[in-house]
Parts: sequence; C-alpha cells; structure tokens
Amino acid sequence: MSIGEIIGDAIAYPFKNIKALVLYVILAIIAAFIGGAAVLSLAATYTSKGLGAYAFGGLSIVGIIVFVLVLLLIDGYGLDIVKYGIERRADGPGIDIGRQISNAVKLIVVNIVYYIIPAIIILVLGLFLRDWILTIISIILIIVFALANFMAKCRLAKSDSLGDALAIGEAMGDISRVGIGKIIGTVIVIAIILIVVAIIIAYLYKLNSTIGSVLLGIFSVYFIFFYNRAIGLLYSDA
Repeated sequence: MSIGEIIGDAIAYPFKNIKALVLYVILAIIAAFIGGAAVLSLAATYTSKGLGAYAFGGLSIVGIIVFVLVLLLIDGYGLDIVKYGIERRADGPGIDIGRQISNAVKLIVVNIVYYIIPAIIILVLGLFLRDWILTIISIILIIVFALANFMAKCRLAKSDSLGDALAIGEAMGDISRVGIGKIIGTVIVIAIILIVVAIIIAYLYKLNSTIGSVLLGIFSVYFIFFYNRAIGLLYSDA
C-alpha cells in the first residue's frame, strides 16, 4: 500500500467501527474516573485518622490497581487494532481481557529492551569517544532502535509472542522490508495531521473551553484508532 492509501484507510477506519470506537471511549472514561477516584482516596488518606485512613488507603490502592489494569487493557486493545491492520481486516476487535492485558505487559517489556540497549551502548561509547562523534552515533542508534521498536510492536501484535517482538535482528530486517522511506514518510504525515488538529482544537478551546475539552477527548480516542490502524497497514507490506 502507498502512504496515501494507508493514511486514507486509517482516517476512515474509526468511522467504519463506531461500536468499537464507543467501546474504547467507555474504557477511557472508566480509566479516567477510576484514576480520579484513586487520587481523591489517596489524598483523603493523609487527612483522615484511625479507621478512616485505612479505609481510604485501601480504596486508593484498589483504585490504582484497577486503573492500571484498564490502561493495560486499552493498550492491549490498541495492539489488536494493529493486528487487524496487518491482516487488512475492516472490522474492529472485541475485548479479550486476559490476552490484551498480557500483551500490554509484553509491550512494556519490549519498549524497555529496545530503549535500554542503545542507552547502554551510548553510555559505554561515551567513555572512549569525543562528544561530537558520540552525538552523531547516539542519534543514529536512537533512530535505528526507535524504528526497530516500531516494527517490534507490530510483530507482537501479529503473533502475541514476546520472543518474536524481542528478535531484534528480525525487527531491524522488517525495516528494510517495509522500506525506511515509507516508514518515515508515514510517520511524518501522521505527525502533521496530529499537529494541525491539535492547533484547531487549541483555538476552539480558547473560544469555548467546554467544547474544546470534549473535542480533545473525542480526538484522543480517534487518534489512537487512526495511529494503530496506520501502523498495522504499514507493516502489512513487510
């Protein structure tokens, strides 16, 4: 698929899956509500005494745990959107709580591995190289591993396998298979769309904060669908 086809499909995808979009909005609202309640309970813990402090403390801990689980579920759901894009399916994924939370945890591990490796390499090279040489090498390493991490997310979404995602050599090979120019071009177009819409929403927020806040919430959820769909379609050519 060309960059234009990927972006066009990704823009339309959320509107073709209104039920899935509404489901995602509900998940986001639940996460925000539980997170807010957890913070209030945590604050109340420090202003209460005796049994009240224990009660609020217990509620805050439970709230934080549930909040984290909902966020993991949302991330896992986003991975399934990537998978559907790779398979070029037009429908939206359903909720599979156990698998999606598990995949979200795997994604955290993947992100840590792909960013800690270049950090360690840069740290070691910093003991021997001049600053300007280290800067150039650091930039190259960060870009390469960021693109590899991009591919690793798609590999995880495709197979649900942490092993596949952590196969760094294969992930780097996917970069050339998809095309580094195509990857960077797609990312640039996505970034431009995000910036333009953000500017529009910021302007509307100045005119009316309520309308601006509602639009920001809606677009945030829409963008998650759009972005993950685009990633999946991009990787489908690997």
